[in-house]
Amino acid sequence: ALAPRNLTTAAEKSTTVDKHEFQAETRQLLDIVARSLYSDHEVFVRELISNASDALEKFRYSALSTTAESELAAKDRALEIRITTNKPQMQLIIQDTGIGMTRDELVSNLGTIARSGSKQFLEQLKKDPNTAQATSNIIGQFGVGFYSSFIVAQRVEVYTRAADPKAPGLRWSTDGSGSYEIEEVENVEHGTKIVLHLKTECREYADEDRIRAVIKKYSNFVGSPILLNGKQANEIKPLWLMDPQSTTKEQHQDFYRFISNSFDTPRFTLHYNADVPLSIHALLYFPEGKPGLFEMSRDGSTGVALYTRKVLIQSKTENLLPKWLRFVKGVVDSEDIPLNLSRELLQNNSLIRKLSSVISSRVIRFLQERAKKQPEEFEAFYRDYGLFLKEGIVTSNDTAEKEEIAKLLRFEASNSEKGRISLEEYIKTVNDTQKDIYYLAAPNRVLAEASPYYENLKKRNELVLFCYEPYDELVLMQLGQFKGKKLVSVEKEMRNESKDPAALENFGEGSLLRSELDNLIPWLQDQLKGQVAKVKATTRLDTHPCVITVEEMAAARHFIRTQSHQLPEENRFALLQPELEINPKHPIIKKLNSLRESEPELALLITKQLFANAMVGAGLAEDPRMLLTNMNNLLTKALEKY
Repeated sequence: ALAPRNLTTAAEKSTTVDKHEFQAETRQLLDIVARSLYSDHEVFVRELISNASDALEKFRYSALSTTAESELAAKDRALEIRITTNKPQMQLIIQDTGIGMTRDELVSNLGTIARSGSKQFLEQLKKDPNTAQATSNIIGQFGVGFYSSFIVAQRVEVYTRAADPKAPGLRWSTDGSGSYEIEEVENVEHGTKIVLHLKTECREYADEDRIRAVIKKYSNFVGSPILLNGKQANEIKPLWLMDPQSTTKEQHQDFYRFISNSFDTPRFTLHYNADVPLSIHALLYFPEGKPGLFEMSRDGSTGVALYTRKVLIQSKTENLLPKWLRFVKGVVDSEDIPLNLSRELLQNNSLIRKLSSVISSRVIRFLQERAKKQPEEFEAFYRDYGLFLKEGIVTSNDTAEKEEIAKLLRFEASNSEKGRISLEEYIKTVNDTQKDIYYLAAPNRVLAEASPYYENLKKRNELVLFCYEPYDELVLMQLGQFKGKKLVSVEKEMRNESKDPAALENFGEGSLLRSELDNLIPWLQDQLKGQVAKVKATTRLDTHPCVITVEEMAAARHFIRTQSHQLPEENRFALLQPELEINPKHPIIKKLNSLRESEPELALLITKQLFANAMVGAGLAEDPRMLLTNMNNLLTKALEKY
């Protein structure tokens, strides 16, 4: 449907000009390409340089082929791309010394949009098993590239001469509206020259500096020299394609600054090549500096550029790395990614998803290696970028990936013999029979060690991880388990333990009697009606009079921080379902029991204060300043006799 219809009559064939008209569908596609396909106008330069690079690779391959060698014209010519800007004439000229085109190839390659000479060439090469290296250097797989010229040009001329010594010079021209012409012309060099007559509003592309900037951005790593007005414009070596053993620290520093537009140096460098399951050349950098505001925001773009065979597809590729790795800078080059429309439409590409999975796993493994081989450097990295790792656990949908990231987490531990430890070190330290990994959320170590929830575990000499960041417990709750052991908050452990009937048989010497508790507990429940779901005695407290437990403390605290202000107080308590656990041996609880009848007003104030204190201790108080009103009333009542 897309083939052009030859409109030349018998009379016209005697002239040197062939006229062809695009069919309606082709004109429509051309209009789409020019108006809407590409999000950045400047990418037409990349497209034309890619086509030129293809032509050079085809000639290079043909010159190496023993069957074709004798038939090639000027086979020793310099293989290069020449770009000339002409401001007065508003022209941009892109020329290559590659394979060139015959008349038939002009019609089939340029006369039809959804067809590509490079694509056909690839198919031909695949029939010969000895041409894998040549195949890997062909970078154009879609016929749209050339037509991106019409984003900026009102008229396009193509001068070409095939590599056959007898091939004539040809001129192909069109204004992109409906037809094109082909004619023989004299003095055409072997290869292809494209002359763009720019639209007035696109005259900037006749400026040398503008074109140099676009080359630097998109085509800096094309394998052949690009000469802009006689000077080479692509000077940086494709470092990621070099042997990792042959690169220097200085090269990496220079390239990192180029690729990241920053002035610091890389903290870690991951440079690796792989053939399975995908062909990958990756060079990834982990910044030395602390993350900036843009990295902290999830709306910021990722910093990894995607190339295929040294040609840039996207400088900041969405979905190539997950959002939580957005601080990583660098380049991924995969020969398996076709250089086609998906440059602009990569979002739903299954190859990209596979590539992302492979690279993410490699990055995680690399960081695990750094943690073992360079523990001090990794500790410094973790201080700056640990938040991103935790985000990875919360946002990943893959349980296995969550656990791999979790190997990188570090927390202080209650035994405090050394600094932060990993979850794997925790498991090695505790008894094999221990089924759970315990953790406690608190603002700092002093408050963690003074926590009522930690008292009993401390007495039992259990190892507990201390989490100081507000989101840590959410991360561990999302993780759920690690290497078969459940991650359990100390509050949850306490609540589960207090459900054991055996634990409530004997409260120990000096505690309230069972009969006294049977009266005190209903009274407390009545005074705190609408605030507590249940009151019960516990043996797990020592120096604290009481404590609050809820089913999922981390989720409850997150709710209080983020959403509880939208609800009335009674609804808040109904959702939290807090349980008040009292210590029947504590002097305050014993005194409260006797005050119930002798001084009920004071007993009520003490009860309210105990509940408020316990809510603050649990991190469930919306505003701790609310304590002050009741506290002042309590002090006033307590001092009445003095």
